[in-house]
Amino acid sequence: MAKIKVSVYGARAQGAAESIPLIRKAAGRAFFHFGCPFDAAVDIRLVSAAAIHAINFEHRGVDRPTDVLSFPLLDFTEGAPQFDTAQEARLGGGTLLLGDILLCTHQAARQAEEYGHSFERECAYLTAHSMLHLLGFDHTEEADKALMRRHEEQIMARLGLTRP
Repeated sequence: MAKIKVSVYGARAQGAAESIPLIRKAAGRAFFHFGCPFDAAVDIRLVSAAAIHAINFEHRGVDRPTDVLSFPLLDFTEGAPQFDTAQEARLGGGTLLLGDILLCTHQAARQAEEYGHSFERECAYLTAHSMLHLLGFDHTEEADKALMRRHEEQIMARLGLTRP
């Protein structure tokens, strides 16, 4: 059975320590949602608004903070790998590194308050959203946005976190 290793860094960020188990669980649920038959890993860093602002500007040319950024290392299309998983696994020592996620705890706290739910739920949602980006989803077109939203809701439901 496939496994995923989820490493979370930056637990000193605002209220983050309590959210780490749910962040890990959300990443796992997103990965297993597509039945990926290989072992994988993802690194998640909890960052400040200033840090994500600088990275958002550097990588996307957007001069403001954002809630989450995804940096995929492998080529997926809507949950399906577009590469030879066995060959990549051999190169990666048996585990495929999907990529990196940067989650802004300040923005997550703001959004949780705005949407009327917990900080932990917002962190889980942002993690699921970002994992979908690592797995080849995007939301530039309305149809893509709707598909991504359906997957997010299914993952959140599996976590027992439906919309309030």
